[in-house]
Amino acid sequence: MKKKLASILAAGLCVTILAGCQETPEDSFVKQKGAANVKEYESAEVTDSPLREILGAPEHYKSQKNYQNGALVIDTDADVILPNAKSINTYNVSAKEPNQQIIDTVTNAFFEGGKFYSSYSYNQMTKADYQEEITILKKYKAEGNLDPYQMGKDEETGEPYFNIDEIIAWDEEQLQSAPDEITKEEVKPSFGLEHLEDVKGDGSEKEYVKDEDEFWGVAETEEGIFDYHISNALAPDLVFKIERKRDDVKDKREFAQWMEGEYGIKYEESKESGISLEKAKEYADISYEDAEKLAKEKVEKLGWDMEIYGWDYALFYHGEQGVQNNNVLDGGYLFHFTKMLDEVPVTYTSSYGGGLEDMDSTLVPWSYERCEVIVGDDGIQKVELYSPYDIRQIQTENVRLMSFDEITKIYEQMMEVSNADVSEMEKKRTYHIKKISLGLTRIYDPNTDNDTGLLVPAWDFFGGFDVEDEEYSFTNSGEYSTRSYMTINAIDGTVIDRELGY
Repeated sequence: MKKKLASILAAGLCVTILAGCQETPEDSFVKQKGAANVKEYESAEVTDSPLREILGAPEHYKSQKNYQNGALVIDTDADVILPNAKSINTYNVSAKEPNQQIIDTVTNAFFEGGKFYSSYSYNQMTKADYQEEITILKKYKAEGNLDPYQMGKDEETGEPYFNIDEIIAWDEEQLQSAPDEITKEEVKPSFGLEHLEDVKGDGSEKEYVKDEDEFWGVAETEEGIFDYHISNALAPDLVFKIERKRDDVKDKREFAQWMEGEYGIKYEESKESGISLEKAKEYADISYEDAEKLAKEKVEKLGWDMEIYGWDYALFYHGEQGVQNNNVLDGGYLFHFTKMLDEVPVTYTSSYGGGLEDMDSTLVPWSYERCEVIVGDDGIQKVELYSPYDIRQIQTENVRLMSFDEITKIYEQMMEVSNADVSEMEKKRTYHIKKISLGLTRIYDPNTDNDTGLLVPAWDFFGGFDVEDEEYSFTNSGEYSTRSYMTINAIDGTVIDRELGY
């Protein structure tokens, strides 16, 4: 059952990874996507006509294609979204330099007037913390719950991954030498700070270690206390993560996190997990307008010309079983920010990009720029800012685009090609494509340069899919999906792999 489910999910991820999942046929529309092909981009004639008219794009597109004797159905019933522009350019883009200036920019935007401390000292466990954890674990044991965090057992040895007796014994030993109170070490958010590290893990030997490309800190502000992590360890990816500290999760070992409404709300009746849309709205104890205003105020301080592309509800829950009616602690709104260039947005999708074609690859990938902000009733809850771009210059002005009819022919052919083995895995798979949008996306050639690329216009086909099989089935109408199942370069018709980022 688990292997079957894994194969289904893997097949879903392979939709746009053509080279990895299916040999590309000679008559396919997949072409060279590197620098040599980019030079072929040409400008179109200047007109006053809107893009929709120039490209022949309808307001709505509907089509249903059946393949493999009905085992594969591509059901497209989608609004066609175009930017409010008369032309689109391509832009040279690079990864922002990971220097102190950009660290200060993000720090000042989200923590103006705040004080910052090393997380190593700030998050150190005190005697009271250890005692609290010991009490919780002993309570679990007394109740017969020896695997309270559902970590399972090693398949080969049968030993539990979480040995509750060993953890209790460890906590009792650490309790003896733990401090009564934490000692806060004030720092400036930056790379290259040193901290004392427990070399052997038992407190017997410590030495100073320098975080060359990481910052682990805690920010105290009038708005609350936040964990603040900055990383360039996987350069060129530069990542900023901010998350409000919470006191409503009593068990510090218990898994707890924010989840997008797209994955936590029960939109289909057949889904077992999730909560209703009405419930999600109740957890968002702040108006949309107030949440949007706060998110915009913070992001505008960055000065990076980012605007809200879309939004979703957000749910904070605890436990390993996903969002359920009895484990949601809080809610709010999630805002996706992207750049807007000459009235054309950089399209947001759930894919981070920056993937590798195979596990043996020695390439260093580059993820997409993304900025996500969660706002709740007491303000900012979480921020994730990945791989910010520097827009260098326009590469091709008013670039010539393929017609909408040409794009949909490529889409339908390549959806068939990329799902060529569905009938071998499942009884039936039905894709529901609910939105088709034109915007910018970044492509690059990691073989030659992994921190510069090109923003090009591309069509994205958003939706979900249903699976029917003897062992497993599920339904996803794709109505609220941010997952693009096909991305096509609007200039030359090449298929862009969203997971790889090119």
